[in-house]
Amino acid sequence: MYKPELLLPAGKIESFYAALQGGADAVYLGLKDFNARNRAANFSESQLLQLIDEAHRQNVKVYLTLNTVIKNAELPALTELLWFLSNTHIDAVIIQDWGTFFLLREFFPRLTVHASTQMGNHNSAGAEYSRQLGFKRVILARELTLAELTGIQKNTTIETEVFVHGALCYSFSGMCLFSSYLGGAGANRGMCAQPCRRFYNDADDKKLIFSLKDNELIDYLPDIMTLGVHSLKVEGRLKSAEYVYRVARAYRLLIDHPERINEAKELLAMDMGRDKTAWFYSDRLNDAITRHPGTGIPLGTIHSIDKKQLTLSTSHELKTGYRLRVRTQNDSEALSFTVDAIVSQSKGLVTLRPAVPGLKPGMELMLAGTQSYRFPSKLKTSQTIAPKPMPAPLKQNMLKRLNNPGSKQSASLFLRIADKDWLQFINFQYIDYLLIQPTKSDLETWTKWLPQQVKQHQDKIWFELPQFISEKQLDFYRNKLKQLSEDGFTRFVLSHLSQKLLLPENSMFAANENVYVYNDAAVNLLQAEGAQWLCSPFENDMDNLIQGKSRQQLLPLYFYPKLFYSRQPVSLSQAGFSDDKNPYRRVVRNGITHILPLVPVALTQYRNKLENLGFNQFLIDLSFEEPSKTTLKRIFGKLKKSEAIQPSTGFNFKKGLK
Repeated sequence: MYKPELLLPAGKIESFYAALQGGADAVYLGLKDFNARNRAANFSESQLLQLIDEAHRQNVKVYLTLNTVIKNAELPALTELLWFLSNTHIDAVIIQDWGTFFLLREFFPRLTVHASTQMGNHNSAGAEYSRQLGFKRVILARELTLAELTGIQKNTTIETEVFVHGALCYSFSGMCLFSSYLGGAGANRGMCAQPCRRFYNDADDKKLIFSLKDNELIDYLPDIMTLGVHSLKVEGRLKSAEYVYRVARAYRLLIDHPERINEAKELLAMDMGRDKTAWFYSDRLNDAITRHPGTGIPLGTIHSIDKKQLTLSTSHELKTGYRLRVRTQNDSEALSFTVDAIVSQSKGLVTLRPAVPGLKPGMELMLAGTQSYRFPSKLKTSQTIAPKPMPAPLKQNMLKRLNNPGSKQSASLFLRIADKDWLQFINFQYIDYLLIQPTKSDLETWTKWLPQQVKQHQDKIWFELPQFISEKQLDFYRNKLKQLSEDGFTRFVLSHLSQKLLLPENSMFAANENVYVYNDAAVNLLQAEGAQWLCSPFENDMDNLIQGKSRQQLLPLYFYPKLFYSRQPVSLSQAGFSDDKNPYRRVVRNGITHILPLVPVALTQYRNKLENLGFNQFLIDLSFEEPSKTTLKRIFGKLKKSEAIQPSTGFNFKKGLK
């Protein structure tokens, strides 16, 4: 049977050696900056050189994660880092940002590039487009079914990488704005505050709504291997070295000896993670949300405490060196300790030391680790020669290539709607362009509901594609876009750059806020790909906009950000829910769950200032507003006067995206 690559995480030195000893074919890791796991220990540039040497001596590849979005002020540092990497023997870089890709393609073509799962590739169009651009590998979204993975494998020749084990995000990776909304700590910047792991108020109940169980696809591994998937990836750069080793051994065992699946499962049973799910590979989506906070194996409750020792009610056998943790709503705040001694162990009761301050009878304890394995915490010394610093003139010339602001755009007002009932209130005299977000059912009957007066303004109409298009829906969208084009509607807005492949000939396209453009290099890339215009991301901030040279972005001044965008349904007693500070609501469209704030983001008061800075294209997004002539008039009135709309929030615009 074909043997795929086994790819393990290394968030620290111990985990790197654990991966090697566990049987990894490759490891992925990050430096101190520009990676999606900034909370991991990560590595310095000099350490990276030693890691590469050590891994290559054992015939193991090393992939470096550069999978965050990049702000304009960071482009010089990123350019220097890419220069450094181009002078190493790194096997590939994993990226998210289109600006990073532009720099790699234009100036560092020797580096092999993998498309991070943060880029949102979830169908064969995404995979094939990545191949055409020059990516060697695409890391697919976790939300795929086995049938969808089969379709992707049949319809593209690019290397594919699939997550088979580890934690799951509730939102599609790369599409989560919730952490950013709570305080500017953007998940796309490597600073996720894990809002999906929090408790929320649902009517009178406080519960976990979005906390997914951990991914485990070991039962489906033979099917995945049969498809020819190139790489099996394990999540966990924030996990312990013990976790990395156990999981590596389990999947190595199953890849090499499929008949030993029971042994592999025994290893995985002690990975100290959450309950497990096969998610979209199974038919048990209703069971994918965990009801228990935190990670680890439940042991039992504290029966009693006597001075420096405690007695635990448990059916588990415990050993000296085990790490125990009190079960709480937040692992990072939980009291934890290591067992120094086992005093006695009888059926149902274990007495152990120490009884650290803060423990009380009735508390639940979790097994957080066994410390059964130990790995080096320091790198073996090797004779590595650091590359010479990047010549200053070379860096200046590269950055100068990004400073072309492009042709000046005429002042334009864009209006976005999703509900066709808005059409009765729209006067095309007051807007320059109308963006229509049709549902799949709307597209099936668009000739029936699109009024004749709208058809008279075809040059102002842009039809917008959704962020998620499943593999089996690709032909549907190709056909419907062709029909629209044949009827004179030739302008389309993409939510994923690969949707270019769905467009009919002689059509034009633009890129919305979901095709992230956080820097001038990304602007260059999208313009080179043919985008007529592009929209600034919803979580962007004013300082970053000003620091860029481009003034061509469409700036959203009124919108409801999609905090979560997920294929996973959730159980709520009503559409609204809240945390301790803010109310939210759920909207389901096209089978996708959208989680939105109850109040909009409104930036209309900044219009005059932005125009003085050279920005003159603005978006009013009513896609999550109920159709109302009064609402439309109120928003347009505030925009015209450059006045604030209340109630509203400013998201990151002034406080900044971290």
